[in-house]
Amino acid sequence: MATGNPATALETATAYEVVVGVEIHVQLKTASKMFCSCSSEVRGAAPNSNTCPVCLGLPGALPVINRRAVELVLATGIAIGATNPEVTRWDRKNYFYPDLPKGYQISQFDLPLCSGGTLTVETSTGPVEIGIRRAHLEEDTARLLHQDKPGGGRLSLVDYNRSGIPLMEIVTEPCITSAEAARRYAEELRLLLLTIGASDAAMEEGQMRVEANVSLRLPGAEKLGTRVEVKNMNSFRSVERAIAFEIERQTRALDGGEKLIQETRGWDDTRGVTYVMRLKEESEDYRYFPEPDLPPLRTDASMIAGIRAAMPELPAARRARYSADFGLSSYDAAVIVGSAGDYFAAAMATDPPVDPKVAAGLLSKIGLREQKAQPDLLSRRNGAELAEVVRLRASGAISSQSAEDVYIEHLQSGESVASIVATKGLRQMNDSSELGAVIDKVIAANSAAVADFSAGKEQALKFLTGQVMKESRGQANAAAVAQLLGERLKK
Repeated sequence: MATGNPATALETATAYEVVVGVEIHVQLKTASKMFCSCSSEVRGAAPNSNTCPVCLGLPGALPVINRRAVELVLATGIAIGATNPEVTRWDRKNYFYPDLPKGYQISQFDLPLCSGGTLTVETSTGPVEIGIRRAHLEEDTARLLHQDKPGGGRLSLVDYNRSGIPLMEIVTEPCITSAEAARRYAEELRLLLLTIGASDAAMEEGQMRVEANVSLRLPGAEKLGTRVEVKNMNSFRSVERAIAFEIERQTRALDGGEKLIQETRGWDDTRGVTYVMRLKEESEDYRYFPEPDLPPLRTDASMIAGIRAAMPELPAARRARYSADFGLSSYDAAVIVGSAGDYFAAAMATDPPVDPKVAAGLLSKIGLREQKAQPDLLSRRNGAELAEVVRLRASGAISSQSAEDVYIEHLQSGESVASIVATKGLRQMNDSSELGAVIDKVIAANSAAVADFSAGKEQALKFLTGQVMKESRGQANAAAVAQLLGERLKK
């Protein structure tokens, strides 16, 4: 949580009860669109190149359901503990906008694929359980591009490549009571979706869009206050800042006797304020009715069982296991699972096993730091190499400092740990006869320091140890050097 954010501080000081519901639209990870065979990959594609009569909304074109999209929503439902109806259906959500070629969006209204469920998140005040109302499927709209005309003025262009891409909408209950909890929920949901492979959920590319409905009411009141929808929050930090600002804005308005309006507001991240976009619609305004071109969708027990059997270990379970089995702190487990869970799992799966705390320390100190500069770095590296660094350090084959240097070079170059150690000659000298030859040479060359040691000056031992390390170019095992050097000097 950004505790230094003044808006967040004001949020906690409000005299009203905060009620927030979050709606998240997620682009599903499918090869084709929701109701046609056009590619769902729009990055780098020429405008309007991934289109057909179906996603362009041309008369007479009939939709066909994307099975994979249905499976991914069902998998999400299983992950959050939702229930699935035996029969669901598709509905037309009617409204006019230039990015909606048919004049309606195929969605789900009263019979969603998934109902209910929860997701527990950690906040600065402790764990919070977020109730989830529904998760359903729908198709995405086209993309509007606004730009300046060459001769002056503004124009808007429409790119239909995104039209028809499968979207999952996940809606919470109005049960969130702080901006921080809303942010943590969005972060945890993204991690869950990445874990089960439902979406890449890249907010910067519009693959995950977070909207919040914010209202205030007097403590103890049953009726919800006037609901304001907040859009255009393009990062988790923006989610927290925007909701905190809206809580502050509504608090000031209510304290001043102002009547709040049910509206949709956008978030201006640069100015740190919300602004009016339009009046907020109700579901009745969309005139939902059953989609006549698609049959009802039935899910059977075998389909659900197959999806459940293929479910990977979920983030919450992995965090608990890392703490219980590996002795990691709750904080370290959360950081590693959130940023490099699969990578760390690969390191822990190696044989013979390595010390998980040492591996976690190297990963937190070096691996996650390097990943900040290259967000996909650890996904391109093998966790077994981290285990090899830990193994070499534990055996005394390389020093602690060399372990860090080798790990950094491996991450940056991709070269194997064994190759780096061999090429740079970093393997430690542990053999007593080999070390003895170096020690004898240092003793012969530093008679004054030897005399000081004999006179009881212990600092001389540190000096001579340093000279041995220098003579061996840092390859000598420091602990072994200290022991052997002491034995020789006391003869």
